[in-house]
Amino acid sequence: MINEKNSSRDWFIRLLKGAAVGIGGILPGLSGGVLAVIFGLYDEIIDFLANITKNFARNVRYFLPVGIGGVIGVVIFSAFVEKAFGQYEAMFTCLFIGFVVGTFPSLWKSAGKQGRSAADMSILVVSAVGLFLLMVIGGQSLTQLAPGFLTWMFSGALIGLGVIVPGMSPSNFLIYFGLYEKMSAGISAFDFSVIIPLVLGGILCVLLLAKLASWLFDRFYAKMYHFILGMVIGSSLAIFPTVIFPAFSTEGLASSGLSFAMTLVFSIVMLIIGIVFSYWFSGIEEKYSK
Repeated sequence: MINEKNSSRDWFIRLLKGAAVGIGGILPGLSGGVLAVIFGLYDEIIDFLANITKNFARNVRYFLPVGIGGVIGVVIFSAFVEKAFGQYEAMFTCLFIGFVVGTFPSLWKSAGKQGRSAADMSILVVSAVGLFLLMVIGGQSLTQLAPGFLTWMFSGALIGLGVIVPGMSPSNFLIYFGLYEKMSAGISAFDFSVIIPLVLGGILCVLLLAKLASWLFDRFYAKMYHFILGMVIGSSLAIFPTVIFPAFSTEGLASSGLSFAMTLVFSIVMLIIGIVFSYWFSGIEEKYSK
């Protein structure tokens, strides 16, 4: 159920959340779904999409700043990713990992809201280990795809799946398929031959799977939330061997122009900033959601 607020501050907060979710949707190692969970948007988005005709006008007003923020986040970050993120990959990835770590206490509390059984904990462990292995080992066998309308629709569906299944990082798979840099370049250049099929694929995927996700949460809340929490943990841990550690290679350090020690220090600082900010933000969210 949406707790509708009309203040300018709340509208702006939802705009920022949308921007973060949009960035998470195309940031290697993360997913928009993870950040939607972190910022308390996931349940509301799934409920809206699963029952799209219910309170339609009110829901559109509520999610309008989220959508605007998401578009802003994707467009700005796509232009930004080829420069700053490409040059300082380890540091910016650590910042987003910090966001995840700082909100873990809040996610753990939400997962146990209806109790926590041994089966729930088993689901958490299996989903964490399974996604970690999939991202670290399974992804290495994927091959490159040639860009085209259907390829970009498939890419959009992957991004949509990252919203429905928190913890899945669509960008990691796009990198494995050799599509990530082409997608970022296409979005930043406003190439509609890339943007239109991406949007179509994402919308179709989300609309088709939202009803199923809503049904599963209604009937298996604790198990589904622990499954999501496990995927958040697994995908976050997988970022280190797949994204962060390679950034400390000779090639990665050469592109940043920084020494190993300086890169390590800045990465740790960014990680701490992310943890502190997201922990503080989670406290604010909990205070105003009561």
